[in-house]
Amino acid sequence: MRIPLAYISVILLWSTTPLAIKWSGEGAGYLFGVTGRMVIGTVCILLMLGLSRQRLAWHSKALQTYLAVAVQIYGSMLVVYWAAQFIPSGWISVIFGLLPLMTALLAAIWLGERSLTLGNLLAYILGISGLWIMFGSALQLGHDAALGIIGVLVSTFLQAVSSVWVKRIDGKIPALSQVTGGLLLSLPAYLITWAMFDGHWPTEISLVSMASIVYLGAIATTIGFVLYYYLLIHQTATKVALVALISPVMALLLGHAVNNEPLTMKVATGTLLILGALLMHQLSARLAGLK
Repeated sequence: MRIPLAYISVILLWSTTPLAIKWSGEGAGYLFGVTGRMVIGTVCILLMLGLSRQRLAWHSKALQTYLAVAVQIYGSMLVVYWAAQFIPSGWISVIFGLLPLMTALLAAIWLGERSLTLGNLLAYILGISGLWIMFGSALQLGHDAALGIIGVLVSTFLQAVSSVWVKRIDGKIPALSQVTGGLLLSLPAYLITWAMFDGHWPTEISLVSMASIVYLGAIATTIGFVLYYYLLIHQTATKVALVALISPVMALLLGHAVNNEPLTMKVATGTLLILGALLMHQLSARLAGLK
């Protein structure tokens, strides 16, 4: 039951995280929002590590694993926070829905997995079609919205790189240690980035913004990251990426209901095409497994 519960928990967290990311950067600025999140997350994760009486490994594969995790915690997260300024929160989750396709492609190249089947190629075409429609909707919102979509695509790619790299290293490191090591590498980079490009303590932080930062740091980072890397230990990188199959619809509806974000026919069509691509990808993988 542990793995199904972990999947459900990660899906729920991924559904709420985009809106919290958007709220956390309002007023305070996205750099303060993401850095504050990582400070809180690091404190919480170190407490968890101490309570569990785990010790961080420092051998070569462990250090490589921490670096691979930092690609997601620093690289992917920093880019998505920047992009969240320009597009509705629900779009972030929809574009992240392409994560399984990117992961499968990288796994085929880097891990030698047989994931480039005809069904998967058709799934890529569907996914790109949905993305193209989303991009057209972004252009109607302005140039910045198009940049936002590109930013989320880069963030998704970096997360795929991180997960496949962790699987390739196969360091046999517990999930809690993976996240702790990744945060310890990422936090100094965040503090330096904030000091260089912002460096000002916000004069006013709304209650919603502060609550979002605390939620993202204490829950989404501490629990969400650990569960994500726990799944990555016990499942293939491609299977873990399928969390993105369900969360986009929930995130879109949440953003529309709570934050009055637009839910147009183009956005709905693009979302359906991307989700259709993921379903085709999953079906193709199941059929391949029956052979």
